[in-house]
Amino acid sequence: MNDRLSDMATRIRNGYLAGKKEVEMPRTTLLVEVAEVMIKEKYLKSQETLGEYPKQTLKLTLNYAGSNPSITEIKRISKPGVRIYHSASDLKPVLSGLGISIISTSKGVMTGNEARKNKLGGEVLLELW
Repeated sequence: MNDRLSDMATRIRNGYLAGKKEVEMPRTTLLVEVAEVMIKEKYLKSQETLGEYPKQTLKLTLNYAGSNPSITEIKRISKPGVRIYHSASDLKPVLSGLGISIISTSKGVMTGNEARKNKLGGEVLLELW
């Protein structure tokens, strides 16, 4: 597995489609930081690290509004073959402000709105709504 972030997005998407409560995947630092942003924005309930290093697993608890999933679409923007970078002025709202973009900046992983407020650009990792 080369692209762990795409794998994470696919596991979350499939978990919501199947009506699962939790999904598990191999743990990396980037995935933990992305999950923290998603928890802060109420797209996920919680995260937990299971196991011992180096075979750690990240368990994400999915968030539902009633019986509806909190994420209807999740897209990987920057891929290993084609990296997508934007300056702070190029970061636009996702779905007219109804969704978020997750950006990897020099100050860490954050939403597009936070990056715009802090005047930071970076690699656009995901868009979700």
